[in-house]
Amino acid sequence: MEKNIPVVLIAEDNPSHIELLSYNLENAGFKVIQATNGRDALELTKEHQPDIVLLDWMLPKMSGIEVCTYLRSSRKFQDIPVIIVSAREEEEDRIRGLETGADDYIVKPFSVSELVARVRANLRRTRPSSVGQKLVYKDIILDSEQFKVYRGGKLLKLGPTEFNLLATFIEKPGRVWSRDQLLDRIWGRDIYVEIRTVDVHIGRLRKSLCQFGGEDYLRTVRSAGYALG
Repeated sequence: MEKNIPVVLIAEDNPSHIELLSYNLENAGFKVIQATNGRDALELTKEHQPDIVLLDWMLPKMSGIEVCTYLRSSRKFQDIPVIIVSAREEEEDRIRGLETGADDYIVKPFSVSELVARVRANLRRTRPSSVGQKLVYKDIILDSEQFKVYRGGKLLKLGPTEFNLLATFIEKPGRVWSRDQLLDRIWGRDIYVEIRTVDVHIGRLRKSLCQFGGEDYLRTVRSAGYALG
């Protein structure tokens, strides 16, 4: 996976809808993975941990509602935003979808520009750095649109990997990320990187954040990983 690009899983059994959604989401700057049935959608979620899932209701093998129910019952995946995209337009269908745990519900046929806007809106909650927002932690400001980091008003020098690590930490202060999770998030599953590489880049990030002095906000959690704060 490309670095720091949000990943959208499209679970849809209509080839023309998959093509339409994939084309427009990729043009909007997202990485797209595809599933044509509910079981594959779950397997791809487990393998890639996408940043957001677009679910058709009437999927083969396992319905979108069943997939959404599983994701919401899983501690590992319960925070992934889910948008149900369905031809079922009755009020009770919308209510059922939302009560199942979906974050949003879009009725087919839909406006592509509106769907992309809703994807971005949901990502602002879970991955704000991926949609160009400024993130703040104490005296650190991360400007994801201009790819710059400031601390105490001073511009810091960070490499691309250190920037992406900081973006991951600053989106969820206090969360402990294991080395394996950071490898998947920053480097991706498609690239082999030794786990020791994470420690090297964490060391560089610490040095960059403290290049003008100040407290070291990065916390090493023994046998678990790293956290900010």
